[in-house]
Amino acid sequence: MSVHSPMPRSAWIFPALAVLLFMAVGATDYAFTLSLGGLVFATVLLVILFGTVFAAVHHAEVIAERVGEPYGTLVLTLSVTIIEVALITTIMLGAKPAPQLARDTVFAVVMIVCNGLVGLCIFIGGLRYREQGFQLSGANVYLSVLFALATITLIMPNYTTTTPGPAYSAVQLGFVDVVTLALYGVFLYTQTVLHKDYFVHERTDGEGAGAHLSGRIFWLSVALLLVSLLAVVLLAKKFSLVVDAVGAKIGAPPAFAGLLVAVLILLPEGVAAVSAARKNDLQKSINLALGSSLATIGLTIPAVGVATYAFDKELELGLNEQGIVLLALTFFLSMLTFGTGRTNVLFGLVHLVVFAVYVFMVFVP
Repeated sequence: MSVHSPMPRSAWIFPALAVLLFMAVGATDYAFTLSLGGLVFATVLLVILFGTVFAAVHHAEVIAERVGEPYGTLVLTLSVTIIEVALITTIMLGAKPAPQLARDTVFAVVMIVCNGLVGLCIFIGGLRYREQGFQLSGANVYLSVLFALATITLIMPNYTTTTPGPAYSAVQLGFVDVVTLALYGVFLYTQTVLHKDYFVHERTDGEGAGAHLSGRIFWLSVALLLVSLLAVVLLAKKFSLVVDAVGAKIGAPPAFAGLLVAVLILLPEGVAAVSAARKNDLQKSINLALGSSLATIGLTIPAVGVATYAFDKELELGLNEQGIVLLALTFFLSMLTFGTGRTNVLFGLVHLVVFAVYVFMVFVP
């Protein structure tokens, strides 16, 4: 979506509809049930929620174009993380216990991003340009932090002795929250101050120049981004009721809710990443994809950890054996894919196959 064109109507209509829907639900004290009226409400809710998420990402892209890389990608990832934390904590703090939701969502984000999104970007770029380049040093920074954070949060809980896995004790969870925030903070300092050049790849096609936006458009996007994020947070409770009811009705596996939340929050960012790959800007695709994975673990886990501790809820983080195998395979494959600074269509296809295996195993474990 180009920021040079006039602001699309959907960029302000959906946030406005989301606020109006929340006000209408609050005024009528509507309670969701699986009836014909409930299905109509669920459809309207999902359409407005998806549209509002897309609007939020559009405004984040407008701001990103103005501030430039790598700050622009940071705006996008932080916006998506706020939405993710709101959805996860709302569902987890609901009446129905969901101690695995944070783990399932974080794992789904890692698998969608590192296999589905990365694979699709590399595959499309490989078909169109044969090979695409990126900053090897930046990819190594992303992967080293991602591997450490994912291992600490998704694997280590299975092997602690203070409490039986797959959960950390309160003290252990507090320590993990601190170290993950510290590591992510140092990564941000590296990305935005120390080594900005690691995350910007020189283009050879003359594209990628900074956008020239009027101050009015910029500040309007800032305001609408805040409204969009607030609207998603306000509707998160009703979304959680729809997820619980539909999941119970169709007999969906426990990991389905986490996968659905991950798809909702990553779809707009995924569209932006694929669009960048089509324009031969694989570096931006990598920044969006791997950056969102890091933000998910580095910010979502500490936020959810604090929420579960404050409201005395259970939080299970450790993956089962099947998930650990898929995560380890993703780590190994990512090292090979990002190990040379050049990609081709075969690397993308292999990632897509691993992602297909993950989705299949969610429904047929």
